Amino acid sequence: MIDYLLWEVIENGATLPKTQLVEGVTIVMPITSAEDKAQRRLEVKARKIGVNEATKKSQRNILKQQYENFTASSLEMLDQTFDRLQKLVGQLELLGETLSQEDVNQKLLRSLSPEWNTHSVV
Repeated sequence: MIDYLLWEVIENGATLPKTQLVEGVTIVMPITSAEDKAQRRLEVKARKIGVNEATKKSQRNILKQQYENFTASSLEMLDQTFDRLQKLVGQLELLGETLSQEDVNQKLLRSLSPEWNTHSVV
């Protein structure tokens, strides 16, 4: 048995059906032209991009907050702290947030525990 609704989703994508209001009755219009199929595909892509942009924005905000609150743990080595900061900066850059190297360096020095004060001043 063939599931025609499933086949239509496979051919046209998971979009809402094209409808037309005729004399107060909503009629589902079949997709017949290549232009309609292309338009439906564009609508699906636009919805996915919209969701992705919202997701990226919220992810960028979370990463910015993590960057602002970044501190070195007294239990980790200096290279581990540096790696954690670089990973955070790399994730921010992938999402379009740019940070100057000077700001990142200052952030690292300010985040170090007090026993590093002598070294960071130099």
